Amino acid sequence: MIEVRFSAQKSNGQVLSGNLTEPTFAAAKKKIYKLADKNQLKVQAIEKKFSFIYKIKRGTEKPIVGEQRAFNKEEVVNALRKLGYEVVSVNKKLLDFNLKPPMQDIVSYVKISAELLDQKLPYSEILTLLINDIQNKTLRETLKQINNELKKGADSETTFLRYQSVFGKFTAFMLGLASKSGNMAEIYKATAKFLERQQEFKKSLKSALITPMITLFVLFIAVLFYVGYIFPATAQLFVKFKIDLPPMTAATLKFSNFLMGHALLVTIFVVGPPLALWQFSRTKKGKLFFDRIMLKIPVLGSLVHKTLIEVFCRVFYTLYSGSAESIEPIRIAAEATGNLYFEQQIKNVAIPLMIKKGAGITEAFEASGIFTETAISRFHSGEETGTIKNTALQLANYYESETVYRLKSIIEMIQVAIAMIIMVVMIALTLISAETATISPKSPMVQ
Repeated sequence: MIEVRFSAQKSNGQVLSGNLTEPTFAAAKKKIYKLADKNQLKVQAIEKKFSFIYKIKRGTEKPIVGEQRAFNKEEVVNALRKLGYEVVSVNKKLLDFNLKPPMQDIVSYVKISAELLDQKLPYSEILTLLINDIQNKTLRETLKQINNELKKGADSETTFLRYQSVFGKFTAFMLGLASKSGNMAEIYKATAKFLERQQEFKKSLKSALITPMITLFVLFIAVLFYVGYIFPATAQLFVKFKIDLPPMTAATLKFSNFLMGHALLVTIFVVGPPLALWQFSRTKKGKLFFDRIMLKIPVLGSLVHKTLIEVFCRVFYTLYSGSAESIEPIRIAAEATGNLYFEQQIKNVAIPLMIKKGAGITEAFEASGIFTETAISRFHSGEETGTIKNTALQLANYYESETVYRLKSIIEMIQVAIAMIIMVVMIALTLISAETATISPKSPMVQ
């Protein structure tokens, strides 16, 4: 997050100033000028807060080196001199950027907060303890700013959402909502559980899809390098001396000549589609397409689908308080899944049915087409008995147990399949190399 300070002048000459925190400096400037136009103000200055490295000393003591954020160098110098220090140097930090903290650090913060809240420790004290112990600079500075804003009486939901670039949209919303609710510890526990499951799911998905794809891609490149560069160096010697080549060696050499003769075309064919798909996946339409296809992948698609339902049910259980207030929990739970297709089906089909036609939760969920028959059946029973909140938790726990067990089996199957493919490729290369090694030139007497 970028903190900026601005000053503006009214038409009567009065000067106003204020601070803003936005994800980028450009976003902050845009917001300031929008406010200025709305209130007929003339912007005079916009300053960005930077990190400064200072070196100070007091009397004959050893110099101290530290870091302080401020809008300009003079602020740092004046503050240090007021504390009685002699300022040796103050310089703007060259690489002043903060990377997003690892998800594990955020999970630890949420889990520890939940445990301390269970012990009835005031939240301000929890933040102070964590600020002193957290190692990640970005997260530590973010919590400092949140703590300062909350002490000034700022709205917790607005404050946390301002830092969604650090926590993520859903996490920031849940943590902001927790401070305003009557079950702060429970919401923190649910958020920690959600983040842990999200981490576990991404790790499993990486093991099941991404790692095998990278392995196969690297194997493909290695085979191309062998066939296109290493193999011809030997085979061309036999051709030069007009020695007949065995069938596999001859076929491999023809393939190698094709690759070398159409190197640009082959490169475009190998690199182009992945790059095009990656760029397409970054668009809203592309994300919607891939998120929908993800649910239809054989075997793995059903697990991804059930995991999304599990996440939806877990969040819905945390936020749901009664049938009269079910729309907002449903919307937030849909966003928490991280699947755009799932989210749009809930927002564009289920929620409009509930608002415009007064449909029940079961009817709306069934119309969306994204819930399994098991889930619909359980929601129907829960709606009839008035236990839909507990039904959501039961479904979440059920699908968690099922997906964790089956996903491990699928990962093992994929790893075995990858090992088999690598073995087949290596055997093929070995056979070709062995066949090439059996070639011997005819003696001059035979010629």
